[in-house]
Amino acid sequence: MKITARKAIAAAIAVVGGVALLAGCASAPSTSGDGASGKKADFLPCMISDSGGFDDHSFNELGFNGLVSASKSLDVDYKKAESKTDADYQPNITAMLSANCNLIVTVGFNLADATKAAAAQNPDTKFAIIDDNSITADNVQPIIFDTAQAAFLGGYAAASYSKTGVVGTFGGMQIPTVTIFMDGFADGVAYYNKQKNKDVKVVGWNVASQKGSFTGGFDANDTAKNTAQGIIDQNADVIMPVGGPIYQSAAAAITQSKKPIVMIGVDADVYNTDPSVRSILLTSVMKGIQPSVETVVKDAAAGKFSSTPFVGTLKNDGVGLAPFHDFESKVDPGLQKEIDTIKAGIIDGSITVTSPASPKS
Repeated sequence: MKITARKAIAAAIAVVGGVALLAGCASAPSTSGDGASGKKADFLPCMISDSGGFDDHSFNELGFNGLVSASKSLDVDYKKAESKTDADYQPNITAMLSANCNLIVTVGFNLADATKAAAAQNPDTKFAIIDDNSITADNVQPIIFDTAQAAFLGGYAAASYSKTGVVGTFGGMQIPTVTIFMDGFADGVAYYNKQKNKDVKVVGWNVASQKGSFTGGFDANDTAKNTAQGIIDQNADVIMPVGGPIYQSAAAAITQSKKPIVMIGVDADVYNTDPSVRSILLTSVMKGIQPSVETVVKDAAAGKFSSTPFVGTLKNDGVGLAPFHDFESKVDPGLQKEIDTIKAGIIDGSITVTSPASPKS
């Protein structure tokens, strides 16, 4: 018997933006070597961050770690360009093209327009883009993740842990790669309620209407902190911020509240990437960004580049739920076994998890 988490409501979310700007507006690209390192010179992989930057302890940093790891394994140099704002995307790609990069990895949905345009104008250069599947081109490989599956597990865990009966989530921007987390999280809570005959409430996101709380960007700032505070004010004691560094603002709001509130990280196992928040981190909903980037870079270097999307799922370990770490003794003793059972059900298809933002097979 199939258990359907929710029938997906058709939704299309478009991000409109133009980036016809001067190359001088972007930061200069940096390299791992000076060109005289004695490393192989026949392959140069490059990466461009989104506005979150490479030190976000999350999305961009994981992608960059994959680039570095692959480059070390291949014994090649690499170049990177950090985007401070959306205005940097196009000029940073131009800079990478001028540097004769063989593979340019762009990090995030927001770089789709600039990546698509550059790939069309430079068909001999290979591109890969993380978290976007909108580009159909022989020289572009999408790296995408069905994070609703892992977030479903996170939502179930949040509902199980909650003492107030209220959990919450909020996002950086209302784009598919953010809302897919929020859909999965809310559906996981709903599944917990159904299985346990409970009524845990989700604030910050409504699955049916596809409306909720967003900061308008991915920066850790007062807006993100105030948004987190709004979730706290609704009595939520488990919060999942979705959008790179905005979790840092949520952590500040949680700490200052002096309430027994915990947080769920996203993208990475934040327990490992940012030890400063360990005391309030229940778990994390993870994407396999680092290993997927490493694989794509190595394949391109070996002449095995493909435009077929890489899709991370629970089945191929492309997404997953991190351990409970310091909270292992604080969660229900049977919770991990329940999570494992649900994961197996999602993998074998007996539990269906979907979102309007789920990758199309």
